[in-house]
Formats: sequence, structure tokens, C-alpha cells
Amino acid sequence: MPLVGCPRRGPPLSLACRRRRDLYRARAVAPKCEASSSPPLLTRRVSAASLLLAVIPIPASSPQLPVASALEAEAAEGERGASEGLELERYTDQEQGFTLLKPTSWPKVEKAGATALFQQEGKGSNNIGVVVNPVRLNSLTEFGTPQFVADRLLQAEKKKESTKSAEVISVGERSGHGGLTVYEIEYTLDSTRGGMKRIFSGAFVASRKLYLLNIAYLDTQEKPLDSETRIVLEKVLHSFDSV
Repeated sequence: MPLVGCPRRGPPLSLACRRRRDLYRARAVAPKCEASSSPPLLTRRVSAASLLLAVIPIPASSPQLPVASALEAEAAEGERGASEGLELERYTDQEQGFTLLKPTSWPKVEKAGATALFQQEGKGSNNIGVVVNPVRLNSLTEFGTPQFVADRLLQAEKKKESTKSAEVISVGERSGHGGLTVYEIEYTLDSTRGGMKRIFSGAFVASRKLYLLNIAYLDTQEKPLDSETRIVLEKVLHSFDSV
């Protein structure tokens, strides 16, 4: 007569029950799969504010993009014709999805943290840097107004130990390719890591990517930014767009 609770043709009760207990214990002690503490960048929940503030100041004064040493600044101040040779040409990065004008004589250099970086030869403090990062925004307006972004940017600059002073010159907004919103900010930055500079920044969001442009140029009392060079740099700023 078959045993109650066991298969009619199965093993004896004691063996079958022992197997069930073993299976239960195995399930009880089996390790749980833990979620990765470092999810991919595209899915990480980073606030737009922290991302923007982390990226915008990069070309101006962080180690990720070049800053002038005291010798570079001194040499730059002693040279004549700052605007000479600043003829512009179109640079387009189809893979990353942006375009801008850049001085023909400024070669592209490799630098950690920069999507694209162009430097004036012999004057590393004069440079144009572009950084592209994924972001959970469809438009920059979702983050704030141009003035709000400028205020936060200056707050971030002033918190740096190397910053002596920072002051907004102008804040603007324009329409780019396909009607996307582009913010433009101009400010002065005086720091122990490169001296006094004029910074032109542009930013827009396209295809869930934050595009940031920073143009840094020496602007000292001994050699202030001349009007001709300023016009050229503004053309670069206004040319920054998506493709």
C-alpha cells in the first residue's frame, strides 16, 4: 500500500522528505542578487542641477581642461596681435551631434574630460572646449532660465579655492537648429590658475544630451581683450549648435 503524501512510484518517505528539506534549505540560503551600486551613466538618476554645475565650469578652470601656468600667462601678455590669425573655419562632429566655428590656426588636442578641445599654439590658456554628457532633460528650459543658470555657474566658480573673483557680463538666449534653445553667458574670471580671463559659455540640450561650450581668453589689465578678438570669439559662441 503506497505511503500517504509520497508519489505512488517514488522513493521511500524518509528519502523523499529529506530531499525536500535539502531543497528548502538550499533555497533559504541561496544568495540574493544585489543591484549594482554603479549603474550605467545613461540610467543613473543624477539631477540636472548637479550635472550642469559639474560640467559647465570644466573648460574654464578645472584640471580636466588646460589652464595657463604663470609662465604661459606672462608670455601671452608680452605677445602682440592677439587677434591676428583668428580666421574661422567650420568644425562638425557628426557622431556627437554638434557644430561650431573655430580659429583655423588652433589645432585640436586631446584632453581627458573634453569631447573636443582647441588651443591657440603657445597660449594654452586661450582655448575652446566642448563637453557632451547624457542628461534627463528635453530642453535646457526645464532646468531654469538663462539668469538662473548664470547665477548657479558663478556660485560654482566662486566656491573654488583658486578663484579670486568672478562677474557676469551678459546673459542671453537664442534659437538654434530646429528651434532648440541655446543659452549664452559671458563672464570674467580671475584665478590663481591662469590669471584674468574672459569666458564665453554656450549650452543647449538635444537628444537627451547636454552640450556645453566654453571659450577662455586672457583679458588682463596689461593686455585687455581687444574689440576685434571679441567679435571673433562671439562668432564662435553664436555658431555653437546641434546638427
